[in-house]
Amino acid sequence: MTLFEQIGGKPGLDALLRTFYADVRQHAVLGPIFNARIHDWPSHLAKIAEFWSLQTGGPSRYSGGFGAAHLRFPIEPEHFQHWLTLWEFNCQRQLTPTCAQAMIAIAHELGSRLRRLVESRPR
Repeated sequence: MTLFEQIGGKPGLDALLRTFYADVRQHAVLGPIFNARIHDWPSHLAKIAEFWSLQTGGPSRYSGGFGAAHLRFPIEPEHFQHWLTLWEFNCQRQLTPTCAQAMIAIAHELGSRLRRLVESRPR
């Protein structure tokens, strides 16, 4: 069984992302960054759900540049810990311990890759 199936498929993933991004939008540091650039949250959440479906072994129509999409945001290395803390909280609150750990591990790997891109981009 894939992680996608274990977290409840599309409904489970959508619920996780909806509450996570509600927290992001209200966060003192992350909220202003995301809210200034994302004006169509339903479309954004649909695209993010496709991305996470792909990451968890589910069906996905995601095609896009993971890194390039984020480099348009004024994110700095210190922002990653805020994002990961919110992600961990939401995963632990909504998923079984095993699924939460798996989703957190994926997020840490993605965060590490993205942080390297952010740190190496031209200033």
